[in-house]
Amino acid sequence: MSTCLYIAATEPRSGKSAIVLGVMQLLLSHVRKVAVFRPIISDALTAGRDHDIDLILRHFGLEQPYETTYVYTLKQAKDLLNEGKHIQVVETVLERFKELESKYDFVLCEGTDYLGPEAALEFELNAQIASHLGCPVLMVSNGRRKTAEEIVASTQRTIESFAEKGLDVMAVAVNRARVDDPEEVTRGIANKIRHTAPPLVYLLPDVKELGNPTMNDVRKWLDATVLYGHGRLDTQVEECIVAAMQIGNFLEYIEQGSLIITPGDRSDIILASLASRLSASYPDISGLLLTGGIQPNASVHRLIEGWTGVPLPVLSVREHTYKTAQILQGLHGTIDPDDTRKVNTALGVFEQYVNIAELRDRMVTTVSTKVTPVMFEYNLIQKARSNRQRIVLPEGRSERVMRATEALLRRGVADITLLGDPDELKDTAARLGIDLDGAEIIDPQSSEHFDDYVLTYFESRKHKGIRMEDARDRMTDPTYFGTMMVHRGHADGMVSGSITTTAQTIRPAFEFVKTKPAASIVSSVFLMCLRDRVLAFGDCAVNPSPNARQLAEIAVSSAETARIFGIEPRVAMLSYSTGSSGSGEEVEKVVEATRLAQEMRPDLAIEGPLQYDAAI
Repeated sequence: MSTCLYIAATEPRSGKSAIVLGVMQLLLSHVRKVAVFRPIISDALTAGRDHDIDLILRHFGLEQPYETTYVYTLKQAKDLLNEGKHIQVVETVLERFKELESKYDFVLCEGTDYLGPEAALEFELNAQIASHLGCPVLMVSNGRRKTAEEIVASTQRTIESFAEKGLDVMAVAVNRARVDDPEEVTRGIANKIRHTAPPLVYLLPDVKELGNPTMNDVRKWLDATVLYGHGRLDTQVEECIVAAMQIGNFLEYIEQGSLIITPGDRSDIILASLASRLSASYPDISGLLLTGGIQPNASVHRLIEGWTGVPLPVLSVREHTYKTAQILQGLHGTIDPDDTRKVNTALGVFEQYVNIAELRDRMVTTVSTKVTPVMFEYNLIQKARSNRQRIVLPEGRSERVMRATEALLRRGVADITLLGDPDELKDTAARLGIDLDGAEIIDPQSSEHFDDYVLTYFESRKHKGIRMEDARDRMTDPTYFGTMMVHRGHADGMVSGSITTTAQTIRPAFEFVKTKPAASIVSSVFLMCLRDRVLAFGDCAVNPSPNARQLAEIAVSSAETARIFGIEPRVAMLSYSTGSSGSGEEVEKVVEATRLAQEMRPDLAIEGPLQYDAAI
């Protein structure tokens, strides 16, 4: 066990950045302070920030200064090695590593990308650096276009090569693999290892969405100008089509995810492409790339600008069509921190195919007792994935809810039911580029359970003078319908409040779900994700002026909610007075509430009255 890990690829395009993303997520869920360290970064990115470092720092919101995350560019390291300054390179890397090790609980190191022509030199460099740093190695190999036998043989050779250099290969991630029997491959690798203890072995599938470039990748690769569709640059590109035919023939060639490359003066192709994206009869193309530095004429611009929500991104480049198509042949997909779709897909694949608990036990020596927001979110996701539930979202027409649905489905967190008109939701999702595949969409009025829900509501509320037609009207409301789904056992839970008020959200539950038998009051809790901790605030949304007994109940139930969500409850009864520093009716109420709460739950740490600063 160690407080560092070195992730080393064995060849280019191995999908290493997705593995680094998953490992960092795993570390941050158990360790408070984690640093990222790339001793050597690629030359191609020296004008800006290194892709993988930027991905980790931005996605996880790490406050580590960028200049501490690397030491040399690949060219700088090679120049020093050619000058015979090998010891200087190693000593400088080790010195910078030790500085991070003294300030952080864990240092996640990442090797080079093998994008240059001297792969053998990079392999030796990675091995020597990992050896001098004393880090165990997580090896990432590329299983794409390899048979099971080829994967086993190449992995065996690399592990033994690392072992001969004194490295401890703790785990192997064979990425982008397509084999019929993954367990046969993992057994084969374990049985072939002669010089070291068998490492943990994980096979991760070749996921098209991670390997495919996006329109934003195209923009960066070509230094293109975005004319339209700035908010749609996460669209996936599956193939490139050079459009030089008449419209009738051109439309026969478009496929799902096609990037249409055409000169900027081909107004016919431009308008036909935009029209095809709005037509249900044609596949959804990914975007338009206009060449030659030519933009559409003023009338076409005017026509497009009057289109409410241009349905796809339109880019412009200076190069002519043939040269543009040639340059695009070298394009490959990356995971940008702003591309939440790819990030969620990468994390979902990692969590599905890697034994998280097993890898964590090998990596982490100490576990933090404090819960950071990253730990909090990770633990929630793991708990949800281990006991997958059906969650109904009444606000199906909300864009934010749709995007959350896509993220949850990609991470495999829950089964989702959206309420709303199926055609309307699917059209909106298609226009926004959101994939709702896997979500159930229900129109309350068309549901097979609608009449049963109406009758159930009527029976529970007829003593209040509710008529059958009133009950029918209530059940057309998505919030009432979603709450009834939970009440009748057709959903395990409901999440609402994105575009619905608190009162609208909880009113149906007041009417027919009711409270637990021992509870006399309904209250709320805000789970507040601060920079380095998660706090539960109760009750800030439901009860404007609870009495002492109600306040005590709220304190106890809020503590229980915190515990359920993995937060150790230490309850502060807030007031404008700490102890006896103030007086008044409100202070006395908190004093009494504290006494009652302590009597209700003597096992809980409860203190009050406290001002906020003293409590914290």
